Amino acid sequence: MKLWELCSLKRSFFVFFLLAGRIFAPAAQEIVTAERYLETVAGRYGGIRDYEARITIRSGNTDMYGTVSHLVPSFLRIDFTTPSEQVIVFDGEMLTVYLPEYRAILNQSISSGRRTGASGASLATAQGLTLLRRNYLPAFITGPAPEPLEAGSSETAVRLRLTRRNISEGFREIILYVNPQTHLIRRIEGRTIAESLVRFDFSDIKINQGIPEQRFLYDSPASANLYNNFLFRDTD
Repeated sequence: MKLWELCSLKRSFFVFFLLAGRIFAPAAQEIVTAERYLETVAGRYGGIRDYEARITIRSGNTDMYGTVSHLVPSFLRIDFTTPSEQVIVFDGEMLTVYLPEYRAILNQSISSGRRTGASGASLATAQGLTLLRRNYLPAFITGPAPEPLEAGSSETAVRLRLTRRNISEGFREIILYVNPQTHLIRRIEGRTIAESLVRFDFSDIKINQGIPEQRFLYDSPASANLYNNFLFRDTD
């Protein structure tokens, strides 16, 4: 895969990943509407300080595996096993991606103005999920009852479809798969405006372990080439 293709893929990861593994759903006695369900999901955010999970990312024919760590309000890190040694780190202001295949470090400063929409880092917080509710219209795909995660699977999930309310959002729709026993997000799928599908699977989730901020410090290899503003120029 060429460097520019990887940069394009990382743009999707940045948009999607900040939506992805930080949404938790509490148990509810009565779920009447999809909007109420999503409101319940948002309410659980306030009690989540940090989490860690195994993650699988699929984009086209590319599968990536690793461990994701998150600390409120906006700290985020993925340490990949496939591709080996690849890292994505976000500290709320700077996004850093290390591509060992190319010995390349990609940096992007993210200003507060870029964290206000559905593609921003603010979606890692309760306030960010409020923006998601504001910018996307939720609906159950078939209803609130759990269904197989996929054809032939014994694992079940409650499925929510989020459809964008305006054309400025980066994804046409987002589908959340919620585990009905643990009430955690098991899978998230997003369809881009170019009709590309990006899928995130989460497993082995551990909550509120006391993850320190030091985990989100990353020392880039000195021999790697540095590329700044790989997503967009800070003045754009």
